[in-house]
Amino acid sequence: MTPRGMMRFTATMAAALGALAAAAGGEWEYWGQWGNGRPPGVSFGYPASVAVAPNGNVYVTDRDYHRVHYFDADGEPRGDWGYYGTAAGLFQWPLGIAVSTGGERVYVADVMNHRVQIFTVTGSFVGCLGAGASGDPFFRYPTGVSVGPSSDLYVADCGHNRVVHFDAEGVFLGAWGIEGRGKGEFRDPMDVAVSPSGDVYVVESGNHRVQRFTAAGSFLAKWGSYGTDDGRFKAPSGVTVGQNPLRVFVADAGNDRVQYFTPGGSFLGRWGSCGDAKGEFSSPSDAALSGSGDRAYVVDTGNTRIQYFLWAKPPIEASTLGRVKALFR
Repeated sequence: MTPRGMMRFTATMAAALGALAAAAGGEWEYWGQWGNGRPPGVSFGYPASVAVAPNGNVYVTDRDYHRVHYFDADGEPRGDWGYYGTAAGLFQWPLGIAVSTGGERVYVADVMNHRVQIFTVTGSFVGCLGAGASGDPFFRYPTGVSVGPSSDLYVADCGHNRVVHFDAEGVFLGAWGIEGRGKGEFRDPMDVAVSPSGDVYVVESGNHRVQRFTAAGSFLAKWGSYGTDDGRFKAPSGVTVGQNPLRVFVADAGNDRVQYFTPGGSFLGRWGSCGDAKGEFSSPSDAALSGSGDRAYVVDTGNTRIQYFLWAKPPIEASTLGRVKALFR
């Protein structure tokens, strides 16, 4: 082959492999599910939110059964606690849930009791925030909760259209937000998530968007609006940040799908559509990622189940393409 022919062949190979790598890009593949009577004995009334502990256990709030269930990574039941009431350890509509960075505590947004309750990972009551307790701010329908990298706590105080910030000991540090559509304003903030760097993401059901803030509440960015196109939402209800790589996942309940983005809000992908088959959703309300970032758990609320998905990596990556190109230099 002549030098010119070799150059043409190299360019052709590079273009073909580049197109193949792009087309093969990774995607989330259905892997399993539980709830809705599968396996026998595992059922929910209204699964609402999900969190993954450092040891891989999966915690799920059940709004209508007023309790928390927890499972191993594949859905085998490990225990539950709660039931209806106002006393410590009981719930009225538990929604948001989070596990501490060290895996020692579980935080639950107890919506109709206007408080966040704190438990050990097996359900023993530790304490609570809100509900008029001395030194704590008053919540009005708190719906979401998240733990930051320094073990501080953020609460989506939906009824007050704000985010409330505590340190690891439960000491009030501040709050931000009022009702509105502008930067730093909220309409029905349903959930909150914190990145490893400390940035805070808030999903608003009423404004159909996500806002990003510093750890102290300074506005950084926003994205989304009402609609069905990629990057737009209908009443999104859950947000989580996955690592390795860093991505922001949004449970787009009204569109029966999950969308994911770069930390700055650039659209990366989505999966799901309306239905009850494997990989389909009915009003998914939340999602959570495993510590490794390659397994996603989705609360498929309308189908009363949890579905989980694995990240399928593309067979040809940029490094592979570079090595193939080098062979023809």
